[in-house]
Amino acid sequence: MKQRFFNIVRRLKCLLRKQRKALILVISASMLIAITVLLWPMDVGFYLQTNASGELHDHNGQLLYPVLNSDDNWCFERPLDQISPKLIQATLAVEDHRFDYHPGVDPIAVVRALYQNMRHGRTVSGASTLTMQVIKLRHGHHSSIKTKLYQQMQAIRLRLRASKEQILWAYLNNAPYGGNLIGCEAAARRYFGKPSNELTLDEAALLAGLPKAPSRFNPRLHLMQAKKRRDFVLVRMLQEDLITPQEYRDAQKKWINTTWHDFPKLSPHLAMQHRHKLDDSNKLVTTLDYSIQLKAEQIIQAAVKRTWGQIENAAAIIIDSSNAEVLARVGSADFSNQEIDGQFDICQAERSPGSTLKPLLFALAMKKNQLYPCEILLDDSWDQGIYNPENFDQSYKGLITADRALQTSRNVPCITVLERIGQQSFHSYLQSIKFSTLHRSAKHYGLGIIIGNCEVKLEELAAAYAMLANLGEYRELEYFQDQKTAPPFRSLSRGVCIKTYQMLEAPLQNDPLASNPDRISYQPRVCWKTGTSQGYRDAWTVMFNQQYTVAVWLGNNDGHASRLLVGSRSALPLARKLFSMLPESNRAEWPSVQGDFQEVQICSRSGLPSSDWCPHTYVEYLPKSQFLNRKCDIHYPAPNQTQNTNAIIERWPASPQGWDLSNITSPYIAQSKSNGASISKELRILSPTDRSEFILTGEENADRIQLKTSLDKDGPVHWYYEAEYLGKATVDNPMYLKLQSGEHAISCMTSDGRVGKAVINVLTPSE
Repeated sequence: MKQRFFNIVRRLKCLLRKQRKALILVISASMLIAITVLLWPMDVGFYLQTNASGELHDHNGQLLYPVLNSDDNWCFERPLDQISPKLIQATLAVEDHRFDYHPGVDPIAVVRALYQNMRHGRTVSGASTLTMQVIKLRHGHHSSIKTKLYQQMQAIRLRLRASKEQILWAYLNNAPYGGNLIGCEAAARRYFGKPSNELTLDEAALLAGLPKAPSRFNPRLHLMQAKKRRDFVLVRMLQEDLITPQEYRDAQKKWINTTWHDFPKLSPHLAMQHRHKLDDSNKLVTTLDYSIQLKAEQIIQAAVKRTWGQIENAAAIIIDSSNAEVLARVGSADFSNQEIDGQFDICQAERSPGSTLKPLLFALAMKKNQLYPCEILLDDSWDQGIYNPENFDQSYKGLITADRALQTSRNVPCITVLERIGQQSFHSYLQSIKFSTLHRSAKHYGLGIIIGNCEVKLEELAAAYAMLANLGEYRELEYFQDQKTAPPFRSLSRGVCIKTYQMLEAPLQNDPLASNPDRISYQPRVCWKTGTSQGYRDAWTVMFNQQYTVAVWLGNNDGHASRLLVGSRSALPLARKLFSMLPESNRAEWPSVQGDFQEVQICSRSGLPSSDWCPHTYVEYLPKSQFLNRKCDIHYPAPNQTQNTNAIIERWPASPQGWDLSNITSPYIAQSKSNGASISKELRILSPTDRSEFILTGEENADRIQLKTSLDKDGPVHWYYEAEYLGKATVDNPMYLKLQSGEHAISCMTSDGRVGKAVINVLTPSE
């Protein structure tokens, strides 16, 4: 036997001597082929990439809204420094503990697997490395010998070209973790409701064990198998000295506590608006704040529910006043509610603004030196043909300062200011600060633009108020950190804006709709303005200071009315709650007035800079940017008197139309009492209004109207129809006019000689 063995050896040596050159050639060729294969160009990016889900993030990187990737999977790509070190250690311990040392294929594991499989006559052990699994994830799970050899070759090639950090990243972001969860981040959020960098040791061990058999070890389907697999991972970590025995015992004792956690769905309207970018696996980093957005959505949903179905929808925008960055944006009360058309974005809807444009009007009037906040306006009935606006409460306050008129939102004084500066001027100004909804001419809107006969967007209204809050510097709203916006520009002076602050400042009140009104410990110093559209269809409030601007809308998408849709009743409490939940800022709430104002002597009667004839004055501080070109014109010396006498005449206009106490052209009273004068009101016909039209019905007692004037309560009024005297009317005995076809002149007169006139046109049905 021994001799036979030596004979075989001698023959092999002889063969080697004879075929030496051929063997060297074969070995050399094999080595050349191997080197060529290993060094042949390789698309490394094919293996080191993910099919990531699109993600909307807040400014701190917190996930707001994800979308499925193109394979309908959830895959949240994360760098290694945002993945828990415990999860990385657990993965390496159970999948490839010699990952740092082998060249993509672990020869020790290969020898061990061959020995064990041959010994048992079947596959009982594998030699797959993390690098090989990265290859497998791209080419599918095939277990043939040919496939294994290909994976090993590709693994070596990949390891030559990529760092171990890149390969580990590719595995953790591409490995399957059950269902449509790809990557450890999606798994951590689904099973534990937290990002992967916050996993505890037992949670990390559970996730590390899932990729081997995601379905079999799914903790929501097979709890005991998942626990056994987790415990095995912990054992491997202990064996590799990655954890201490005490850490092992503590983790092993913990029961698996997984449940279904929904991914965040905050600011869905903004996400859908930019869905095309998210579908390209982009991460969009917004200026939003996760906590503020979450609270805002919760508060708005609760506020709408408290209206008992009378108000179906609401929207809000919260802005950092200093830089116009949007901190929260709620496009509807419930995005998923189809009954209220919740997916429609109210922040971009065109709705009637009510009175919310009034502060912009007053600020523009101050800028144009056509208004001082302390000057006196007249809140009285306004009759301009068929246009006869009234205040919301259908009452009039008489003489009122401009700042008080704005605070109490009196319609007629605001119309007076608009008439003074011009409709076109205000219309152009709104367009200059990016109101895009004023599609028609200024003439089309007329004076009614200031009380809401136009449409605005919540976004654009919020941006305009943020400009006031930022002391006159207009900035486009920013939603994304890399957003390119137009450069800011100055729209108003600091002094004018600070005066607007002072005019709109008011304390916050408790919510009248709450069953238990809130007790708020922190009461910020704020300005606010409400608005209510005609017919109770829209309720608005915009609230601001130097820290934040909050704009709120409530209403119904289909426009149906509700008596709760009053700005002060529904929108103001909501804005108050939103503002009060905002974190305290390190910036001052209120602007400093130092250097922006000038000391001015003001007439006590007119509220205008005093003239030489004003008997009583006081000191007011007006913006330095305002000229003092408008002075009191109600005082002048009585005839045949000098400047030094006490005989002063006061003259006042009686109609709010053309009201300007710095230029009185048609006074209705002149009295020689310097201690005060009462205004003699103008006599105007209120019914029928001048140039109104009527159509005869032919029905009995139907074709007649009641005659009314602005002075009915002050005494009897004598009425005339054409040249015919109709009689005397009083409050207790009103006068009625029977209509006749054609154009007719109507006139009336009071006992002291004041006259009112109107012309009406009465048509027949055929006309």
